[in-house]
Amino acid sequence: MASSIRVRATSNGDITEVQALIQHPMDTGLVKDSKGELIPAHFIQQLKFECNGRDVFVADWGTAVSKDPYVKFSFKGAKKGDEIKISWTDNKGGSDTTTAKIA
Repeated sequence: MASSIRVRATSNGDITEVQALIQHPMDTGLVKDSKGELIPAHFIQQLKFECNGRDVFVADWGTAVSKDPYVKFSFKGAKKGDEIKISWTDNKGGSDTTTAKIA
């Protein structure tokens, strides 16, 4: 199965910029379907980015994040060729993990 995470990480000197797009419905549990029934809540609870054994970005989310979230951030302490590990877990026990090399 293909990963639900697309990521790009680029290094410019001592700053690494990371951009990630995560495919996930991020349902709030408050929206009704075409039959008028509530769509059960289904959302990412934690998103984590790790590099060289340390967390560089951790987000604890709830229902207020939109479908297919996009994340962009920068951090120090990495170089070209290092690997970033991206993982998420959701409220239904789902998860995904992928890695990307810093370009």
